[in-house]
Amino acid sequence: MKIGYARVSTEEQNLDLQIEALTEAGCDRIITDQAQSGAKAAETRAGFSEALDLLGPADLLVVWKLDRVGRSIADLIHLLKLFGDRGIEFRSLTDGIDTTTAGGRLVFHIMGALAEFERDLIQERTKAGLRAAKKRGKRLGRPPALSPAQITHAKTVIEAKRETVSGMAEILGVNRSTLQRAMNREIGASV
Repeated sequence: MKIGYARVSTEEQNLDLQIEALTEAGCDRIITDQAQSGAKAAETRAGFSEALDLLGPADLLVVWKLDRVGRSIADLIHLLKLFGDRGIEFRSLTDGIDTTTAGGRLVFHIMGALAEFERDLIQERTKAGLRAAKKRGKRLGRPPALSPAQITHAKTVIEAKRETVSGMAEILGVNRSTLQRAMNREIGASV
């Protein structure tokens, strides 16, 4: 079975060009998504999910252009791997990707290698940035929910039995566990 998939981002856009191309490509059925952003994961779109449900091993999903299924290389690689795992072939009419041919599979694998390379570079840059920030004395992570003065005040009030940990946490606008951890850290730091 050959299923065509067409998508436009807004109500004002027209699906006619894509539907015509998919019809000329011999699609048995064409599924569409209207007013569906490409930034949204493909599997969350109703039409795309319907198309996936119809496809089985040796079936072919045809799109007019790659960006109709995903916006980033990582998204496309994820989808092409999903198709491969399920035995679904894939063809993009204008981008020359056709996993039913050796050349199309080659392009797919090159895209996969580039996506993996891109992920590795991002990880390396992130780690290098974190190391540099630590060297400069930057505190990494989420900022503390409570200042040292708030922790000291809370501890004093709780020890004087004027308030419970839960009550003091509510006054400070944090969870009880957040206040408890902060007081325990302060105790550990002063020992």
